[in-house]
Amino acid sequence: MRRNRKVKILATLGPASSNVEMIEALFQAGADVFRINMSHASHDVMRDLVRMIRSVEAKYDRPIGILVDLQGPKLRVGSFADGSAELEVGQEFVLDDDETLGDRNRVYLPHLEIFDALEPGHSILLDDGKVRLKVKSVEGKRAVTVVEAGRKLSNRKGVSLPDTLLLSGALTPKDRKDLEAALPEAIDWVALSFVQRAEDVAEARKIIRGKFGIMSKIEKPQAVENIEEIIELSDAIMVARGDLGVEMPLELVPGIQKRLTRLARRAGKPVVVATQMLESMITAAVPTRAEVSDVATAVFEGADAVMLSAESAAGDFPVEAVSTMNRVAEACEKDYYYPQIIHAQRTEPETTGADTITASARQVAETLNLAAIICLTASGRTALRASRERPGVPIIGMSPTRETARRLAVAWGVHSVVAEDVKDVDDMVNQACRIAHDEGFAEPGGRVIIAAGAPFGRSGGTNMLRIAFISPDGHSGY
Repeated sequence: MRRNRKVKILATLGPASSNVEMIEALFQAGADVFRINMSHASHDVMRDLVRMIRSVEAKYDRPIGILVDLQGPKLRVGSFADGSAELEVGQEFVLDDDETLGDRNRVYLPHLEIFDALEPGHSILLDDGKVRLKVKSVEGKRAVTVVEAGRKLSNRKGVSLPDTLLLSGALTPKDRKDLEAALPEAIDWVALSFVQRAEDVAEARKIIRGKFGIMSKIEKPQAVENIEEIIELSDAIMVARGDLGVEMPLELVPGIQKRLTRLARRAGKPVVVATQMLESMITAAVPTRAEVSDVATAVFEGADAVMLSAESAAGDFPVEAVSTMNRVAEACEKDYYYPQIIHAQRTEPETTGADTITASARQVAETLNLAAIICLTASGRTALRASRERPGVPIIGMSPTRETARRLAVAWGVHSVVAEDVKDVDDMVNQACRIAHDEGFAEPGGRVIIAAGAPFGRSGGTNMLRIAFISPDGHSGY
C-alpha cells in the first residue's frame, strides 16, 4: 500500500463510513489517517471504530493513524418562547443568566464564564455569524448588546466570541470524559478544539501524559495571535477553516492558512488543512473546480495532510471523495512547478544534531539521486525533521515502536514501517536496505542513505549518516 504522493489524507468516519468494509475501501482509496469526531461519536462507537481500523491495519500490515477529535466548548444561547425571535438592526438585545424562555428583547446564555470575560465593544456572533451583536455594557451576569446584523435567531444557536479570551480553558467536562475513555485505546492523535492559548495545550498534556500526539485546532483569532507558543507546545496543528472563517473575516483565512502552514513546517510539526475541501461531494460524485483548486493550494503550500469531514463521514460518495483527493494530490506533486515551490519555502535547519543530520541527508540524497532517506527512529523525531526538509526523494520512517509508526502516518512524505530493534550498524544497514527493497523503493544495487542515532535504543540522539547499497538479492545491504 505504498502511496504515490507525499501529502497525507485524513478521512472522517461517520454514518456513511462506520463499518469495516467501508473503512477498508477508504484506506484502499488513499486514506492514511482516520478521524473520529467526538461531537457525534459515543464512547462505544469510538471503541468499535478503533477496533475496525486496527483490523484493516492488520490485514494490510500497514500502520494507520487514528485521530480522536474532541468536541471542545460548544457555546449556545438558550431557547425562545416562540422557538425563535425576530431582531432588528440597531435594537438592544440582552444576554443574561435568567433561564426563562427568551423573546425579541433577551435570551438566556447558559455559559456564565462568558460574562466574566466580555467587555464593551466586543463582538458576539450567533448562528455561524448570521447574527452579529456588539456589546454595549456588562453588569454582573447581564450583557446589553446592539444588533449590528441579522434578523432571525432561533433556539440553541451557536455563540462565537472573536474578541473575547475565555479563561475557562479548552477542555470541557465532556472532553475529559472522552479523553479518559480514549486513553486505553490504540489511538495516535487527539485534536483539541477551540484552543486559544498555550495553556490550553499544557492542560491537555497533563492528562494525556504522552499517550497521544496533541494536534491543536486553530479556529479562533486568539489562537492565531498566540500561534507560535501554541505550535511550540503542540505536536501538530490543524487549520480548521470552518470556525476560523466565522470568527474572522473570510478574506483573511487564505493568508492565515499560508502563514500557519509555513510556521508549522519551520517548527517541524505536521500541519493539517481542513474543512470544506470537497464539500460539494457530500451530495455529488464530482467536486467543483474551485474545490479542486483549494486542495491543490494546500498541496502546493506543502501541508502535511488534507482532511475530509462530512464528505467521508456522512456524504453519498465517501470513497469517491477520498479517491478524488488522492488524484488531485498526485497530480499536483507531479507538476513541473511543485519542486520549485516546495524548495522555495524551505527554511534553514536549526542548530541541533537532528536538523544537521537530516538536512545533510536530504542534500546528499538529492545530489546523488538516492532511492530513499531511511530514518531509524524510536520517537519519530528524526523522521519528522527529515519531513521538515521536504526532500525530493521518499522518506522511510523505520521504527521499532508501532505507536510511533502509526503517528508518523500524518507526516509529509514519510512511509512508516515497523521494524525490529537493531543490534549494531551492520544490522541497521541490513534491515534498512531490506525494507527499502521489500517496500518497493529501491532495486538491488541501488543506494539509500540512513539517518540514525548511536548508541541504538536511545531516543533523541540522531548523530549518524550512512550511505548503503542494496545487495544483489535485496535481502541485505553493505
